[in-house]
Amino acid sequence: MSELHILGVDLAKRTFAACGTCNDGYVIFRKKLTRSQFQKMLSDLPPCIVAMEACSSAHHWVRMARAAGHDVRLIPPLYVKPFIKRHKNDAIDAEAIAEAASRPSIRTVAVKDEDQQAQAVIFRTRELFVRQRTQLINAVRAHLAEYGIILPQQRRNVHAFASRCRAELDAAPSDVANTVQAYLRQIESVDTEVAALDVKIRKGALRNEKARRMQTMPGIGPMSAMAIQAFCPPTENFRKGRDSAAWLGLVPRHCCLGFIPASLPQIPPGSVPPLSGYP
Repeated sequence: MSELHILGVDLAKRTFAACGTCNDGYVIFRKKLTRSQFQKMLSDLPPCIVAMEACSSAHHWVRMARAAGHDVRLIPPLYVKPFIKRHKNDAIDAEAIAEAASRPSIRTVAVKDEDQQAQAVIFRTRELFVRQRTQLINAVRAHLAEYGIILPQQRRNVHAFASRCRAELDAAPSDVANTVQAYLRQIESVDTEVAALDVKIRKGALRNEKARRMQTMPGIGPMSAMAIQAFCPPTENFRKGRDSAAWLGLVPRHCCLGFIPASLPQIPPGSVPPLSGYP
């Protein structure tokens, strides 16, 4: 039997598809695994390249595979898609991941440690709460507008908005007033959670040495500094500062046809995955 060189894994919540290939790229085995079986496989296999797509739970499995002595490559799904042959299922995806990992020029996603992921969770949670607060406020505006109650467009702060709403509720039916009161309680609760997360982020920026250094730059405050810490890959993954700016989406897209460069809009920030091993 040929020696295992690359193990391509299609991750999921409960059932995993694994595809093992040898040095020549030929498939040695295909397996369907549960979570416990996959964990046991990682500990039993000799050190090899373990390739996965950068998706939900990927960072957890990367850390586990590294602890077992494997060389792990986390590949953006966008770069795996060209290797999928015709039909699509978990086994085919696992084989495509293994084939993509065999390419020497493939770009991989920088793996976050647990602390960095925890910071990212705080930011994502704050983003969700802010979005929910906006949805609730817009719902209150829309419901009251049906009864001729038009609230100011700008939201100075949640408490002022809630006070203004309660002052206008006399003109609405009692059922509507009670429903809007429930909305306002929810808005105030979500706003309290957003404020608590803001405090946590600012305290983290004071404790973090890199965040303190970043705040010496014009226009960088505690929120921006901690966001860079949470989402940006380590600086050693970039050859120069320009590569980091390109990852952030601060440069125009490059397109050249017939040796004639075309001017294209900037790449939207966040649309480029965190890449390591920049060529």
